[in-house]
Amino acid sequence: MRALAFLLLLLPATALAQGTASGGDLRAAIVGNTVEGAMAASGPYAEFYAPDGTIRAADYAGRWSINGAKMCFDYGDGPAGCWRAVISGAQVVWIGPAGEEGSGVIRSGNPAGW
Repeated sequence: MRALAFLLLLLPATALAQGTASGGDLRAAIVGNTVEGAMAASGPYAEFYAPDGTIRAADYAGRWSINGAKMCFDYGDGPAGCWRAVISGAQVVWIGPAGEEGSGVIRSGNPAGW
């Protein structure tokens, strides 16, 4: 019975891991676009990911990079944080060590003009 319960706990994580975007998928969906959403640890965000590797937002900036199948974000206040992502249409779910850690909607281009 314990083994069955353990396997049932693993199923969602395994299914999620199989649906994560590749580095090329991340680049195609997010680079040159804005993502608006919320992270469990830091709250709401709206960021434009410029093709030159910069992150532009209303009141802060940073740098992004793609490392394998993870998108990494560096805001200059510590080490970069990296997440895998599940992308479905205009929806993105950020996956970290704890599982789903945030989500957002991909908006075409830089509508805020940052």
